[in-house]
Amino acid sequence: MTISIKDSINKDSAEHSQNKRQPTFQINPIILNRWSPRSMTGEELDDDTVMSLFEAARWAPSSYNNQPWRFIYAKRNTPHWTKLFDLLVEPNKVWAKGAALLVVVVSSKNFEHNGKFSITHQYDAGAAWENLALEASSRGLVAHGMQGFDYVKARADLDIPDSFDVMAMIAIGMRGPKENLPNELQDKEFPNDRKPLKEIVMEGSFRR
Repeated sequence: MTISIKDSINKDSAEHSQNKRQPTFQINPIILNRWSPRSMTGEELDDDTVMSLFEAARWAPSSYNNQPWRFIYAKRNTPHWTKLFDLLVEPNKVWAKGAALLVVVVSSKNFEHNGKFSITHQYDAGAAWENLALEASSRGLVAHGMQGFDYVKARADLDIPDSFDVMAMIAIGMRGPKENLPNELQDKEFPNDRKPLKEIVMEGSFRR
């Protein structure tokens, strides 16, 4: 069946309308438009672009300015790539093979200034990841966070000390068409909605 240009435009418009996110209250579009595609082109990223993402993460807030986050990365077509890629579970390897960069995020459990446990270190590392994700989105890049990897193997293979928690991995790259993905993943290649505010915001005390 031949699809006309008009039909193609209408189809794209319908998909855009279906997938378009609508905030309940007005927010910065960079927050609304950030999402986690899987399709990436396999193109490499230059060092300045890569370091700009980590620069954005560097400026995240943290308790006592402890900055507990650390990023262990590997660029594709380098000796380090296989070591990080092999940490992924098989379903994530299917699409993450198109990434330009793989990153393991770890977080120090303790404050540097006194060695005591930091109860917010994971919270702080999450803020750094969000900064990175927003910077990537503002540049038209994919930054897809995931838990689908071998945490024990990551600690051993990357020589991560016990004083750091292994938090997550990130696949980063140039966004590709959804047709690059297997059919079952193409069906998931759209921005998800979010729970309504009334389910996550509670005034005064916890509401079950």
